[in-house]
Amino acid sequence: MAQRVSVNDAAAGSKRTSRVRVAVRLRPYLDKQDEKGEGPCVRGLGPQKLEIINWRNATETLEYQFDVFHGEQTTQQEVFLTSVKPILPHILSGQNASVFAYGPTGAGKTHTMLGSQEQPGIIPRAVREVFNLVGAQEKEQDGWEYFVAMSYLEIYNEKVLDLLSPSSQDLPIREDKDRNILIPGLTHTPLSSFTDFDTHFIPASLNRTTASTKLNQRSSRSHAILLIKVVKSQRGPPHRQQTGKLYLVDLAGSEDNRRTGNQGIRLKESGAINLSLFTLSKVVDALNAGAGGRVPYRDSKLTRLLQDSLGGSAHSVMITNIAPEYSYYFDTFSALNFAAKSKQIVNRPFIRETVVVPVFAPSKRAREEQEAGGSGEPQIKRSKQGKKAEQPPSPPTQPHSSPDSSVLDRLLALEKMMMGSAERERLNLLKTVAQSRKEIQMLKEKQKELEDKANMFKKQNGVTESREGLLFKTDLPPLHRKQSTAAKPRKQQAVVTPLQVSQVQPLLQSVLVCKPSQTLEKKKRVKAEICEGKENRDVDPSSAEDVNWESHLDSALLEQSRKKILQTLNSGSLKELKSLQLIGDKKAKLIMGWREIHGDFTQVEDLKKIEGITVKRFSSFIKANILSSMGK
Repeated sequence: MAQRVSVNDAAAGSKRTSRVRVAVRLRPYLDKQDEKGEGPCVRGLGPQKLEIINWRNATETLEYQFDVFHGEQTTQQEVFLTSVKPILPHILSGQNASVFAYGPTGAGKTHTMLGSQEQPGIIPRAVREVFNLVGAQEKEQDGWEYFVAMSYLEIYNEKVLDLLSPSSQDLPIREDKDRNILIPGLTHTPLSSFTDFDTHFIPASLNRTTASTKLNQRSSRSHAILLIKVVKSQRGPPHRQQTGKLYLVDLAGSEDNRRTGNQGIRLKESGAINLSLFTLSKVVDALNAGAGGRVPYRDSKLTRLLQDSLGGSAHSVMITNIAPEYSYYFDTFSALNFAAKSKQIVNRPFIRETVVVPVFAPSKRAREEQEAGGSGEPQIKRSKQGKKAEQPPSPPTQPHSSPDSSVLDRLLALEKMMMGSAERERLNLLKTVAQSRKEIQMLKEKQKELEDKANMFKKQNGVTESREGLLFKTDLPPLHRKQSTAAKPRKQQAVVTPLQVSQVQPLLQSVLVCKPSQTLEKKKRVKAEICEGKENRDVDPSSAEDVNWESHLDSALLEQSRKKILQTLNSGSLKELKSLQLIGDKKAKLIMGWREIHGDFTQVEDLKKIEGITVKRFSSFIKANILSSMGK
């Protein structure tokens, strides 16, 4: 069983918090850049102080104080011993450390970090010191094994590129459940010695993007980050494992494009560099402001990777490189202000440890079951009783006979402590949630089965209802329609009067000359109205006409017309549906929508199921379309 343990380095005597240490290194004065003979604009006042001329008043100076000030004559060895070496032992105790160089372009950052073959920089010296510390620990034979690996990447135009694998594309930046920053797909190369590191590091450094500008012949166009990972594993139980990381960062310098003369691709590179450094300054300001506000780590990939170094859990050292020339005055002034703000940042380092607890009890029970031959519970109990009987009655007489018993007791106590009440409650809650999900799934399946049965039952009932409707079909209109006509007796009497009939007859005779097929039907209707109108004035002639008009037609023609209308309803297009009588654009679309959902119409009477088509409207529709088709 493995558990991540966060332990403050109290045993080593360090504090729970660690402030970012800031060192300032002044580059030597270059005579070739001193065209006006103005001299330096900054000078050191001691091992921690320096002063710079006030640009508002040339007769005044501004003083700064940092953890360390490295003057022009300071060597690479002195910079390493004073600023970097003190934080390296933390890596072997499972903590993180970071060293990054900051400053304007041409101030000597890459020289500080990489150096030359004659004067190696911080990176080769730090890696050599890590292997020296690992070798010293292995010689002591303290029961630990050490594994060292390296990764090397650059951030170019806001793209994370693997320098150990130049063919790789832009790599993503992720965060695990413990809020550790990681890069999936990044190459991790195991190292056995410093020579092995040199073999991989030198070709990878040549893959870094550089270019020439007016201020620097070999200007870095990207931020380079070297990661050294040290894993410390315990050989014996409880097999603890501690992981420490060392970040060595060479930042690209901020650039003034008016002085560097950047154009085209160089201008785009400098824009990406300045934007990431501006985001870095915003992160420092947010950390100094405190009050639990938002820290914009995610606004840039550089600040995302430096999240552990600034306000995180690493022992951090920032080396600010500055130049003494007046042409670099404002760049130097800005770099000193940034360094002064950075030294106020507080980190909270902790030990990253994984404890692997071997579970002995189950293995013992498994061996006992195997020895018993799987015969069941009684033999296991007898074997346990036999073992108890064989044990000596006074175990305190041999306190040192079993040295592993105390270790086993401690491990079992540790397991019980980790499997405390809170852990049991969490496991019980997980079991309850899983059981509830299983019950919900079973209820869903039962509900689906019931819905399927209900749908089948509805379909069967629909078929029987349609058959019963065909058997008991009548030509009489619904009863509620008779009530609605009886509610308006005055309107019905006004429609059927002798004067109105006498005026209609000449009109029908005149129409009979033009359209004999249509006027013949109208003449029959008028005669029926004349016969019935005088005897019963309370009956609506139009309703009587609607009831008896089909009886005057041939049943074969009537059935043929109904089939034709049904065919149009089932297979007709929008235009064909609109060609039917009393069917407009809206009703045609409703018919097509009903047809897509419910399928074809089984009979013409199914048209009543469509919204807006009442019984009276349906009878008018049937009458109009059948008479129209017969007239054609």
